[in-house]
Formats: sequence, structure tokens, C-alpha cells
Amino acid sequence: MQVRQLAYFVPDIERAARKHSRAFGSGPFFTFPHVPLISSVHRGVERAFDHSSVYGQWGDLMVEFVALHSDDPSAISDVFPPGSGRYGLHHAAIWVEDLDAAIADYEARGMPLAQYSVTAFGTAFAFLDATASLGHMIELYARDEGLENFYAMVRDAAKGWDGADPVRPLEL
Repeated sequence: MQVRQLAYFVPDIERAARKHSRAFGSGPFFTFPHVPLISSVHRGVERAFDHSSVYGQWGDLMVEFVALHSDDPSAISDVFPPGSGRYGLHHAAIWVEDLDAAIADYEARGMPLAQYSVTAFGTAFAFLDATASLGHMIELYARDEGLENFYAMVRDAAKGWDGADPVRPLEL
């Protein structure tokens, strides 16, 4: 399984994207404020997961910066408790063919499901708790055309990019 993305929890997604772009030449980044979800279940309980993300290309990987807008329990607050002042690598994202089968496989290997969410666009994703072995979560996505197109759009924007306008709104 190939890691497709590294994601970092940060207090300010645009600031983090600009700093990363200056330091590593990554980008451009596309902001997605208050990612709309139709459901989100954290540790067996339906909860709000109000977050914003910004996505950019960093070499062969997508890099994401994510910020929370509430102190509600989530897979992010599992790693970075509210008020701790801690930030950093939260997850590595992997595409799978069968999300339910992959969740069961990871759970059998000691990485329990921490959160399962579905976006307003119908894309399901799961955070598996790999903190005991890796120090971060694993995010699984079922590979589909929409996901592939999104990753391709971010990757293609980086081709020949001149470094101008490093943070942009995501046009849906």
C-alpha cells in the first residue's frame, strides 16, 4: 500500500501552507474551509467533526494541513488534546479498494478504528489508531474516481508552478 498523503494538525492552515511552501517549494495549496460531512462517528459515538483543510503537492506526495474549529472529541484530538498546544504529523493517508475490509484488516493488526466519516460528496474515510506503533493515525479512503480526480488536480497544479499565489480557494 502506497502512502498518498501526509497530514499535519496545525492552528492555522493557510499560514502553515505558506511556511511549508517557502521552506520546501510545495504547492500550490487549495483551501477547503469547514469540510462538509453528512456523518462522523468517533469511537462509536456520532459527533461533529468541524475542520478545515488545505491541500498541496510536495514532490510525489500530497500534503494536507488541518485545523479544528471545536473541542469535540475526534481522531485529531485523540493525538493532539485540546489545550495541549501540541501540533504535528497526524496521519498518513492510503487508498484501498474495499474500505470495510481494510478497516477489519487494520483492526486485526492492532490498529482500531478511531473515526469513520462521510463527506457531503459521499466520500468515506476512516482514521485507524496506529499511535501505539507509529505515533500517528492512518487514514484510509476507498479509491474512487472523485478521489483520483482531486489528487490529480492538486498534482497537476504543481507541474510548472512558479511559486506565485501559494494558497488558493478550492473551486468545487
